[in-house]
Amino acid sequence: MYRGREGQWAFLLHRLSGLAILAYLLIHVISISLFVFGEKAYMAVHRTYELPIFSLGLIAITAGVVYHSFNGLRIIMMDFTGRGVAYQRQMWYVVMGLTVAATAGTAFVVIRRMLGGEG
Repeated sequence: MYRGREGQWAFLLHRLSGLAILAYLLIHVISISLFVFGEKAYMAVHRTYELPIFSLGLIAITAGVVYHSFNGLRIIMMDFTGRGVAYQRQMWYVVMGLTVAATAGTAFVVIRRMLGGEG
């Protein structure tokens, strides 16, 4: 099932997206906890989140969360249904399609906002 094919990519991307989500949550908790040091410190850090790199990071974390959640559902279907493994490759392509669609929608909104449009 693995051997460099879809199953191996699904496994690798699932692990990497999980680590990315963990890193995002840690940054989020640290960022929110800065309020302890006062509003000035909190706002100084949060103003940096308006930089384009953070907007691109928002697109990337959306892709990671969507992929991780739908791939998790794919794994559940493989584990708990008798026929799940037979269709694991097709289900992975569906997961990738949903991830690309959600990421494209997010990218459209975020890039439009970066260029000065409505957000």
